[in-house]
Formats: sequence, C-alpha cells, structure tokens
Amino acid sequence: MRKKFNVTGTCIPNKHYMVDTSNKMKKIINLIEDEEYFIINRPRQYGKTTTLFLLYNQLKQTEEYLPIKISFEGIGDLVFENEESFSKTFLEIVKTNLLLNDKSLAGFLEDRESSANNLTQLSKIITEFIIRAGKKVVLMIDEVDKSSNNQLFLSFLGMLRNKYLLRNEGADYTFHSVILAGVHDVKSLKLKIRPEDEQKYNSPWNIASDFDVDMSFSEEEVGTMLDDYIENKGVILDKAYFSERLYFYTSGYPFLVSKLCKIIDEKIMVEENLKWEKEYMDMAVKEILKDSNTNFDSLIKNIENDIELYDFVKKIVLEDEEIFYIKTDEIINKGITHGILSEENGFCKINNKIYEQLIYNHMMMKVIRKNIYSRMTEYNYKSKFININGDLDIEKILVMFQEFMKHEYSQKRADFLEADGRLVFLAFISPIINGIGFAFKEVQGGEEKRFDIVITYNKKMYILELKKWNGEEYHKKGLIQLAEYLEQYSLDKGYLLVFDFRKLKGEAGNVIKSTVTFEGKKKEIVEVYC
Repeated sequence: MRKKFNVTGTCIPNKHYMVDTSNKMKKIINLIEDEEYFIINRPRQYGKTTTLFLLYNQLKQTEEYLPIKISFEGIGDLVFENEESFSKTFLEIVKTNLLLNDKSLAGFLEDRESSANNLTQLSKIITEFIIRAGKKVVLMIDEVDKSSNNQLFLSFLGMLRNKYLLRNEGADYTFHSVILAGVHDVKSLKLKIRPEDEQKYNSPWNIASDFDVDMSFSEEEVGTMLDDYIENKGVILDKAYFSERLYFYTSGYPFLVSKLCKIIDEKIMVEENLKWEKEYMDMAVKEILKDSNTNFDSLIKNIENDIELYDFVKKIVLEDEEIFYIKTDEIINKGITHGILSEENGFCKINNKIYEQLIYNHMMMKVIRKNIYSRMTEYNYKSKFININGDLDIEKILVMFQEFMKHEYSQKRADFLEADGRLVFLAFISPIINGIGFAFKEVQGGEEKRFDIVITYNKKMYILELKKWNGEEYHKKGLIQLAEYLEQYSLDKGYLLVFDFRKLKGEAGNVIKSTVTFEGKKKEIVEVYC
C-alpha cells in the first residue's frame, strides 16, 4: 500500500509515514505497569490520539492486559443531563469497544446496563466487570476536553478516584490504569466551571501521576520518519540535512513536521526525479506560512480571544521582551496549553519558528495597516529591487527604506522609531519578497541586543542586522558579531541597518561599505543609517 504523510486524524503505520516512537511508548507502558492514572495533555495535533491508538494495539497483543479506548466526542450533551443517562451511555460505549475483542464481556455489560441508574450503581458494575475480565483493564478516554466542562463528568472522575484509593487499600476492584487525553490538564478544569459551582470541585484527579514523556519529535526521531519514507517510496534525500532543518523550523511539533514533509512530497518534489533538493525546505516553509490550515486557525483564535494572552505574546514577538518562564503563571500556562509558548534558558519563547513567524506576520499587519502601510507602496514596488538574475538587491531595498523613513518619519519622536522601526522595516520588505521568498527574524541577546533577519529568496540567503546606534564601541563589536553570523551561514556579504537617533545627525542618512575580518576571512558589510 502506498503511504502518505498524514496531518489529520490518527496516523496508521501501514498507511502513513511515521516517526519511531518506541522509546516514548516504553515510558508510557512503564506508567501503566506501575498502575498509574495519568493525563496526556498536549496542544492540538500533537499526536495524542495516535499515541492512544498505538498503545491500545500494543496492549491488545498481550495476554495480561485488556485495553479499552473510548471517547465522548460526538455524542451530544443529553448524556450529561443526569447520572442515569451518563452511566448507561458509558457502558454502551465500553460495550461497543469490546464487541470485536470480547463478546462475552460485551454481553455482560449489556445485561447490566438497565440497572445503571446512577454513579453508585455504575461503580458496582465496574467492580463486577473487572473481576469477570480477569485481566488488567486499562481505560483510555480520548478528547476529554469535550466533556470536561460538565460537572457530571467531573463527578465521574471523582468516582474513579475513590475506587482507585479503595483499590490501593484492598477494598475494591477497578481499572488497572486510566489514561485521559486532551488539550487541558484536568487540574485546570475548574477554570471552565461556573463560579457558583466551584465549591463542588474537589480535585477529582489529584491522584494523577505526572506525565513527563516528551511528545515532540527529536531530530533523530524525525530521521526515522524519513527512513520510512525513503524505504517506502525510494526517494533520494540528505537525511541529516532535512532532519536538522525540519527540527530547526518546528522544534519537533508533530503536525508541523508532517505538514512540511507533505508539502515537499506532494507539491514541490518532481515525481520523475524522486529527489529532495535542499532548497525544497525553504520552499515548504514559505508554502506553509502562505496558506491557512485548521492548526494555524486555532492558534490565532486562541490568541485573539484572550486579550491578556495576546498582549503577553506581543511583548515577546514584536517587542522582544525577555520574560521569565514561570509555569504556574496563569497566562504562561495558557500559552503552554495551546502550544504557543515553551521555555528556553529560563525564559518564555514562542514554541517554534513557524509559529513565531505566523504570529509575527499576523500582529505586524494589525499594527502597520492602521497608519503607514498604504504610504509604503510608492517606495517598495517589487520590480525596483530585483536584478537581472532574479535575485534581491538588498542594498537598493535598504537605501529606499532609508528614503521612506526620511520622508515619512523625520518628525517622529525617537522613542517611536526605537519601538517600531524594525516592525516598519519588516512590513516594508514583505510585499517585495512574498511569493518567492520569506524572512525569519532572530533576536540575539548579549550586551547589545541584536535583531537579525534571515531572508531566503530565489535559492539565495541574505543576512541583515537591525540595531539602534548605541555608541562607537558597541558598533564595532556589532560588526564583528555580524561577521561571525555570516560565517555560520558561509556568506561573504551582510547588511546592517542602523536606526540613528543622535541629536547630532552623525552618519544618519549615509551608506557605508566596510570590510571586517573574522577568523582570517574577509566579510563585506553594507551599513545603511536611518
């Protein structure tokens, strides 16, 4: 069977190219063997449902375990109206799951269903069911978020919690392990309950063990999916290069890894050659940022619907603030839950470069279109900046931007330029490179914060550094830093855009070309002052 890269629903090993997650599965199996109850809470399209599917199939092959995988998704709200409807529906769902594997146990639940009038009766039926099963029964409940805003569901979890505690005391029989899967951690579900009901909330899942399994893909794990792809389709590619670049752009976010591969395989690669060229990676990044998808739509919706989260993310993305990563903070925790934020060296960062650029583009346009975007069009007409080879003329772009700033911002206060000058520049170049290239911003720390932009266009790369003038000494250091950065990318030429706010104009309005030597190699740097 011909496989494909899958970005919707459960990944099936014989239908889809998949990462080897055997090490992750071993860690989850260890939790089950230790009789733990736990929650797999990760952002949308992070592999939760696929993990349950693989886990279910693995346990099903054993004589020791009886796995049951259910979901309350798509059954409507009537089931949560009272304990009787919930109890009967729960048994009906479990019975349906068992029909193909154990008709005897399915029949037992069908006989008991009529007596399930409340949670107390349901608890007794579960006890009988566990005894009759004669195996270690593992209950998996997927899409738990669909039910978690119902007090009745929380009461059901409270019942399972009570049975767990009694089981440990030798006073009851219950599920060997229970696994909940969803975006939210059940410990945060009281946020979704009405304030007047909050007194009813009594930590129904405080028995849960910590789930510390990293569900993102490492660079090495990405390589195993490419191995599967190469073997199945016979494609030629540099596995080390593409594994590294896929991880670089996605930080191992499962949906994004598969989506980029899918774009290259189905939209970019020439089927007759069956070879991935290195430039395909940047082409795929450009493509994914250009089109919308449900994952991106959900990400933007979560930011737009929460003004505090929006402002927090804006400080990181647009204003380059360094904010300590404190997971217990409510806003930071929301950002983590939705897959927006992660931690790096003790500070908050956007989860991955794809998301960072997506959010930056979204927020940038909201700021720019209010007052200046229409005035840019007479300066940044694309054909002015493309040379005969189809490459960008970065120096010409910078000089024209300098002219734009002179005419449009000569009377603006310095604090406005310092805060928004870089934003204005990225908006300025956006229509020039869109369609063929794209730009990623990189913020470098240190004594003098640097704002670097990496542009790819027509299979070529350009490095620009944007900075505020902060004295001759720092400026000289900055030139060396830029030369070092150019060497990392094996480039001989770079560009420096300086926002010069000195009252004495100094170099403002000038273009200076200089040569910097780094590790014996000469680098040409074009400096443009605004």
